[in-house]
Amino acid sequence: MVQIGYTLMCEQAGPRELVRFAAEAEEAGFPFAVMSDHYFPWLDSQGHSPYAWSVLGAVAQATQRLELMTYVTCPTVRYHPAVVAQKAATVGLLSDGRFTLGLGAGENLNEHVVGGGWPPVNVRHDMLGEALDIIDALFDGGYVTYQGKHFHVDSAKLWDLPEHRVPIGVAVSGPQSVRAFAPKADVMISTEPDPELGPQWDAESRGSGTARKVGQLPVSWDADADAAVARAHDQFRWFAGGWKVNAELPGTAAFAGASQFVRPEDVAQQIPCGDDVEKIVEGVRPFVEAGYTDVALVQIGGDAQGPFLEAATKEILPALAEAFG
Repeated sequence: MVQIGYTLMCEQAGPRELVRFAAEAEEAGFPFAVMSDHYFPWLDSQGHSPYAWSVLGAVAQATQRLELMTYVTCPTVRYHPAVVAQKAATVGLLSDGRFTLGLGAGENLNEHVVGGGWPPVNVRHDMLGEALDIIDALFDGGYVTYQGKHFHVDSAKLWDLPEHRVPIGVAVSGPQSVRAFAPKADVMISTEPDPELGPQWDAESRGSGTARKVGQLPVSWDADADAAVARAHDQFRWFAGGWKVNAELPGTAAFAGASQFVRPEDVAQQIPCGDDVEKIVEGVRPFVEAGYTDVALVQIGGDAQGPFLEAATKEILPALAEAFG
């Protein structure tokens, strides 16, 4: 059975609204929520980007059952991995063990702000590998000193660790990244339902058996199908670029330029739009067939969460449970 989650998308809502959405998502019946960790929105029309870790602390207190996950944090440029480990341990405590640390190699959009430049992808992967080693060692407890090619740690120690170790997830996109990161992580994260990733992850993961695998599906729920398509095009047309392109663009103007020729009908082909539940079921199906254990839905539009969450309770979650339960 696949778990269907909710996405707290920091690029399209302010911090107070995100906390409220989390509580409402829990009430609607979602068992888990993932949260983006951005410094910028993808496009100006999205209009938000609060600090994810402050919001996570508030969400942990505003909910009781909802599992939480970063989707994803880059622990290499904007943040030092030792600081990410401290943040993750703290959220693990505040949430009573409901938190999973989702990590990835990041995007230029968010990481360039500290003025450290944007390294090529092979360097980013090397940096992420070192970051995982540092975070893992700090989660073990005790003092950690580390001398790597990219990071140094001098006698660091996490003084407040949760009783149960915070699971670590890593975003992967192909065999090379699975090979590099599966031995260092517990959970596979990917936005593409590639059926080859899961078996390779299970074979190379440090865990035993079938690992948790988390995907994500954007939707634009609205009784007015034309309005749903227009909103998806306005705020989510960047999605058509693919992650190899999206990781390199430096700001919202670049995403606007790169997506200027994406048409509304192009977006509607990729994203379920309107109030047809079957479109969402069919959007989730490739993830289920590829062996994903969890899929987080992203409702596009910060002002469109209420109708979506109401429909989730009455229609969307029951239909998905019937199809994949």
